Amino acid sequence: MCDLCIKPPPPLRDRQTTKRERESTKKVNMEQNSSSLMNTLLLISVYLLTCTAIIYAAASNSADFVRRSCKTTRYPDVCYKSLVSYAPSVKHSPHRLAYAALTVSIDRVRSVSSFVAHMSARPKPNGFVETEGSTEGGAIQDCTDNLKDSIDQLKQSIKEMGHLGRAKASRYAWHLNNVETWVSGALTDETTCLESLSQSAGPKVKAAIRKKVVEAAQVTSNALALVNQLATH
Repeated sequence: MCDLCIKPPPPLRDRQTTKRERESTKKVNMEQNSSSLMNTLLLISVYLLTCTAIIYAAASNSADFVRRSCKTTRYPDVCYKSLVSYAPSVKHSPHRLAYAALTVSIDRVRSVSSFVAHMSARPKPNGFVETEGSTEGGAIQDCTDNLKDSIDQLKQSIKEMGHLGRAKASRYAWHLNNVETWVSGALTDETTCLESLSQSAGPKVKAAIRKKVVEAAQVTSNALALVNQLATH
């Protein structure tokens, strides 16, 4: 047999059959790849939905914890509205919730203090204070001083919260008592501010300042209630 002889090409029918087989195989592979891709996308979708459901459930449970805890305070609606945004970080920790409440309280009191200080510094034509040495001016100054004292005591309470440790620690009760004392003192300062305004300030000053101070005092009262709850945990 001649090794150099050229073999004749396969019959046309055989070549067409081979082409059809390749195309069929290619089509099958494409269908398999498409099916595999769809399965993968389906699994990813299920995973994402599951994760979303878990996250939503956890957030919902944390918000419920905040709501339940706030029911023991004097102003539960104010408590929930001011603290629900902290629910994801608070989770189910009474300690974290009390800490968040103190943080909100000091922020509110600082805001009110700045507002009152700004009002007392306004010139006579546009302001409410008649003269620097007037009774009304003295009432605003007393209120400002009391708010500053409240801020200082809230700072001390927040710092002391960092030393609480575990509920069964030997000095837990002592640290908690310090926190309660300082928060209670802060609330007293805010109440004294209101009393000063009631006794010596005119109606315009009361209308401008009282609402803000009352809101801050409500938040501080709620913070004290949540701190007191720590004694039962």
